[in-house]
Amino acid sequence: FSQPTRPESKANCAVMDPWPQMAVASPGTPETEEEEEQVEKKFRKCEKAGCPATYPVCFASASERCAKNGYTSRWYHLSCGEHFCNECFDHYYRSHKEGYEKYTSWKRLWTENGKSEPSLKAFMADQQLPYWVQCTRPDCGKWRQLTKEIQLTASLAATYRCGMKLNNIKSEGPDQCSQPEDMRVAGVADSWWHSMLILPPLFKESPANPFLTAYYPDCVGMSPSAATSSHREAHHHTALMHVSVCTCLVPGLCPYFQPFYQPNECGKALCVRPDMMELDELYEFPEFSRDPTMYLALRNLILAVWHRDCKEALTPQKCAPHVIVRGLVRIRCVQELNRVLHFMTRKGLINTGTLLAKRPLLPEPYHNKKVLVIGAGPSGLAAARQLQNFGMQVVVLEARERIGGRVWDDSSLGVTVGRGAQIVNGCVNNPIALMCEQLGVRMHKLRERCDLIQEGGQITDPAIDKRMDFHFNAILDVVSEWRKDKTQHHDAPLGEKIQEVYKTFLQESGIQFSELEEKVLQFHLSNLEYACASTLDQVSARSWDHNEFFAQFSGDHTLLTEGYSTLLHKLAQDLNIHLKRPVKSINYSGDVVKVTTSSGTQYTAQKVLVTVPLALLQKNVIQFNPPLPDRKLKAIHSLGAGIIEKIALQFPYRFWDSKVRGADYFGHVPPSPEKRGLFSVFYDMTPKGDQCVLMSVITGEGVAMVRDLEEREVVELCMNVLREVFKEQEVPDPLKYFITHWSKDMWSQMSYSFVKTGGSGEAYDIIAEDIQGKVFFAGEATNRHFPQTVTGAYLSGVREASKIAAL
Repeated sequence: FSQPTRPESKANCAVMDPWPQMAVASPGTPETEEEEEQVEKKFRKCEKAGCPATYPVCFASASERCAKNGYTSRWYHLSCGEHFCNECFDHYYRSHKEGYEKYTSWKRLWTENGKSEPSLKAFMADQQLPYWVQCTRPDCGKWRQLTKEIQLTASLAATYRCGMKLNNIKSEGPDQCSQPEDMRVAGVADSWWHSMLILPPLFKESPANPFLTAYYPDCVGMSPSAATSSHREAHHHTALMHVSVCTCLVPGLCPYFQPFYQPNECGKALCVRPDMMELDELYEFPEFSRDPTMYLALRNLILAVWHRDCKEALTPQKCAPHVIVRGLVRIRCVQELNRVLHFMTRKGLINTGTLLAKRPLLPEPYHNKKVLVIGAGPSGLAAARQLQNFGMQVVVLEARERIGGRVWDDSSLGVTVGRGAQIVNGCVNNPIALMCEQLGVRMHKLRERCDLIQEGGQITDPAIDKRMDFHFNAILDVVSEWRKDKTQHHDAPLGEKIQEVYKTFLQESGIQFSELEEKVLQFHLSNLEYACASTLDQVSARSWDHNEFFAQFSGDHTLLTEGYSTLLHKLAQDLNIHLKRPVKSINYSGDVVKVTTSSGTQYTAQKVLVTVPLALLQKNVIQFNPPLPDRKLKAIHSLGAGIIEKIALQFPYRFWDSKVRGADYFGHVPPSPEKRGLFSVFYDMTPKGDQCVLMSVITGEGVAMVRDLEEREVVELCMNVLREVFKEQEVPDPLKYFITHWSKDMWSQMSYSFVKTGGSGEAYDIIAEDIQGKVFFAGEATNRHFPQTVTGAYLSGVREASKIAAL
């Protein structure tokens, strides 16, 4: 390919002549050997192997002696279609030449900010190549080369029309769009073109820049020449000095949005390394495995633009103007942008949450699937929302008269209280925080203070609480050491192992704990039973915290004061949801999956996603034909269907204020190990409001103790505890109350899962495996990384939507 010659008569025009003027030899046959030698010297092809440019043209025109489209002693190749001559090389490289100072100034800046070599080729690519811009007319879309003095900006790229003048107001001629496109543009789309690039593209003014100031720009796809002073300072203190991790908070951005790891940082959920491709990215884009710079530049840009505005669908058209890089490579970057953005959309990295897409987010080939989703809980709604946004036909079947599953908000006490989940554990990068940002939903940050109050009304000395908390965690550390070389066959109940370690410690240390300290230890054990939703004698000592081996959500723990229902109802908007449709059987023996409800109604689809709770799978509520594989059945039964119950009480006034002093919750020190599961923590559901509502939990052995009691009897037990905790004052009778019965709920029969003794975390992955690419599974009990949470359920739905779309 040849570089077009610059038309001197159009120096004031923003675009170049669309037709490249090919350099050709004069016609006629030379009559002498001397004339033949002169003709041969007049042109020199590019010596880069594979480059088709027989007659290159110099894009730089920096030197008065520039070869332009003639002969030079050497052509320097940047891409197929972009070369500069040896004369222009000398103009910048030789110290006595006019351009030397410009090159050395750039070189100092590049060296100060970047890590790659500040070669002259890098200088030419970063400073001298002309920009290319695409016409934004819907019926045009042609690429035009700007003159060298024009600096491309995102606003210019977003509004450019063919023939646009420098003042961006008038166009050159009546119909510049009719002018043909430069022939080199077509070549950029060829698969081999990228492999012929000498240097990777480094973006200028990337939206990712504020997120990545602690990195060398050229390691994350950005130009060192565009780096700010904050980059230089961050490099000095972070990259070179290897200081401790710092969090990069972007001004004006939700503080919970931290999509990129900072240097020396690890263990943060839903975070990517901006300087490295993930395994699934390498699998999807193997062509970038040798040099991932272009991919990283695009991926980082897309993530940054999404987190700056997550309330609207992110499209290639919104991202493309931010791709600022010189040369023909900008065309290739914009072309690749479509693939990268669609991949990130399919994976749920962008265009997710409560976003309601006005048009399909994925191209036409993804639209030809019909999917049935069984269950309208967080996982089912997440998957349905994603799949419908992708452009697929989705029907959701829900057994209940409501959506939400185990998420069920109650407002009967004058304030929203979740009968199921209501707390978000770790908000940084949590999709729940993303949805709250999208909808403007407020989250109440839970403060750490939790006074432990004994029966009798005395507040426990914080030093005692701290000491026993340390001792409790030390016991768990010993259990962690014990399990390192243990297989599933050597597993033991967690409660049994804790008692064994505790007794050994007492015997070997000779330490004797006071009666109060023993009771405080029981409080911490009740919290562990709350976390596991089970008595500790059923929980695996080897795998009880299996998910802690993966990156977890960090940051604030918050209470959704409006409940999860606000988010779920937005997820459900415009979805085709059929309520009161309990599914009886799933037949996947044929090409089409047939789903039959208890009323006999039959639905068919190419794919079916099952999101029912683990307890229902264990009890074969849905009949599968063929039956589920033995491997999956074994995994299903190796997990436990955990139970906790809640009680919420409305009072005529806030009798607890004087003692609790504005804390979000307070603890109740159990009088005995047998009663540690009864009302161990009380949450103030309206710490800054006018309502007077407390909520508490029933865990462990407490669940069995209250299962067959009348509700008034459970309330009486709870009130006895409150009157002991606040013994010095009068505690009024509650005006209203509610008590949950998840163990008796026909369509749940559980709260959340745990690993039973002899089981392992691998069971979550096995349950999540699809069957024959037809039947898929989601729900908190399919998420090995984030089980037991609404977040985990939601992400499992996003995961399965991605799998279904990819098939």
